[in-house]
Parts: sequence; C-alpha cells; structure tokens
Amino acid sequence: MARNKIDFDYQIMLLSDKFFNDYPKDKYPEIILKGKRAFSFFIIETKYDYYIAVPFRSQISHKNAYLFKESRRSKSNKSGIDYSKMIIIRNTEYIDKEAHVDKDEFKEFLDNIDEIVDKSLQYLNGYIKYLSLSDSDKDKRKFERNYRYTSLKYFHKELGLE
Repeated sequence: MARNKIDFDYQIMLLSDKFFNDYPKDKYPEIILKGKRAFSFFIIETKYDYYIAVPFRSQISHKNAYLFKESRRSKSNKSGIDYSKMIIIRNTEYIDKEAHVDKDEFKEFLDNIDEIVDKSLQYLNGYIKYLSLSDSDKDKRKFERNYRYTSLKYFHKELGLE
C-alpha cells in the first residue's frame, strides 16, 4: 500500500464479483454496481475494523464529491470522487485487483489526497453523528440534502450503528 504524509494507507482497486453478488442492485439501488464497465474505488484503510471505498465517477451532479478540475475529461464531464456512494468493507474478499484510472485524474488525486481523505471522513462522520442525535436535534432537511442517496445506509452493521 502507498503511504502519504498523513497517517493513512490507500489503494485504488476494483471490487470483486463476490461483492456485487452479495449486494445486488435490486436490493441495494444506491450502490454503484458493475454494468458494462467496472468502477475504480479509492480504498482507505482505517484504524477501525473496516475499509472505506470511495468510487471514481465520470458524472457527478451534487456537491458531496471531490470534482476534478485539471484533467481533460473533467473539462467536458463532472468527473471526480463521489463521497455519497462510499462503501464500508470488512470482508477483504470484496476487494479485487488494482485499478487503473485516467493519468491526469490520478495526478490530481495524488496532489489533493489529503483533502480527499479528509472530506471522505467528514462525510462518513457526519452521517454517523446525525444518526446518534436525538430526534429533536436532527435537521432532517440538511440530512436529506447530504445523505438521501447515500450508500452508507446499507452499512450500519459494519459501522456499529445496529
């Protein structure tokens, strides 16, 4: 695994067929599933008992993402790393092989990795914090804006929320 100047390990990987078989689209519609092409995921190893997998996407139409600005593809598409489609992985059989991403986007990813990791963790921690609040303290509209289409709702057990 690659090391960066802050304390985390990361890889860019594909998810395995086992993952997609265990999380079929009809039961888990918010998870980005393999179709005609595989999605690359930025995998962060955490100090907890799980990995965080955040997908690279070529079309993102919301603010819960890091949008690439420098790559050729980003000039015509809103490509980036989509925090809202983050997946929590405990079973390492769900992680397949190393993925290859656009060279320009990979460079920008590395140049901004600290920000991307920080924002990924902020998104995850915001979700966990909201679910731990009492009903009277919850801002339901803000939650809907940020988490309505999140895939995190399928990983409460992995996050210790059940």
